[in-house]
Amino acid sequence: MKYPQPLQSATLIKRYKRFLADVSLDNGDVMTLHCANTGAMTGCAEPGDTVWYSTSDNPKRKYPCSWELTQTQDGHFIGINTATANTLAAEAIEQGLLATLGGYDRIQREVRYGEENSRIDLLLSGNHLPLCYVEVKSCTLLQQQQGYFPDAVTVRGQKHLRELMQMVDQGHRAVLLFMVQHSGIDSVSPADHIDPAYAALCRQAMDKGVEILAVGTEISPQGITVMGSVPVKATV
Repeated sequence: MKYPQPLQSATLIKRYKRFLADVSLDNGDVMTLHCANTGAMTGCAEPGDTVWYSTSDNPKRKYPCSWELTQTQDGHFIGINTATANTLAAEAIEQGLLATLGGYDRIQREVRYGEENSRIDLLLSGNHLPLCYVEVKSCTLLQQQQGYFPDAVTVRGQKHLRELMQMVDQGHRAVLLFMVQHSGIDSVSPADHIDPAYAALCRQAMDKGVEILAVGTEISPQGITVMGSVPVKATV
């Protein structure tokens, strides 16, 4: 995925109200960015980090600039815009980087499904293959050289795991796909120490037949490139 226009850089002052962040420009001016990430963003939003942002030409936007990447003071790049994860996941599937998800000729996005009023991120179909429900999660939490998901308790994420298990019960394929958007992460594990209920559901889902995969990326201000599978550890 290439950015349509070059990203601009600034220095993070603070993130607040979940969707906003103040940054300092090179000339000393302070600007407010939109932050398309509702998570805790642990380790991704430290004051003094370099922020890379895009600019929209939509005149109706109150905050025309959007936070896309963080470059940490340790030199790591992190994808902040969680909406990017679905685009990257579709690219990985279309480019054949996940052999287990090959052979499908149609990808639909945001399809309603399940008994808990959910939308699946990607629904794969075609070529006489079973329907494949793919739930995509952006993984950006790095602690002790290990990638974790989630970075905060996620009731919504627990619901998605229950929905995926129901799809397996109905005879479909179901996949939980972690899209790694942190240059320092080379394996992913459920975060027992943050959301033990989610981690337990992950392991239950694996036992039930839900496939749990992870895809690594290469991140720069020019774009994010999918790089292939990385290991998923049920426990650490």
